[in-house]
Amino acid sequence: MAEVGIRELKQRTSEVLRRVREQREAINITHRGRVVARLVPVEETSEKTDETSKVWADMDRLAQEIGTRWPEGVSAVEAVREQRREL
Repeated sequence: MAEVGIRELKQRTSEVLRRVREQREAINITHRGRVVARLVPVEETSEKTDETSKVWADMDRLAQEIGTRWPEGVSAVEAVREQRREL
């Protein structure tokens, strides 16, 4: 991973940010040789949206499966209380 000192970052901010943006490069920012920060490219929003949609679809499927197997007349609160009593 590339490293850039704070002084160099001040002098070449646009160039460093261009590397992060265009080359998708993560860059460590150092102060007196120690890493104090990291510049990383932001994930594309559409990728996150697709991933989030998949997670919610899985949750909906799981909720539907639980609902079909859940005993009638038993609330979730009652089920949790019963499990706690058994412990």
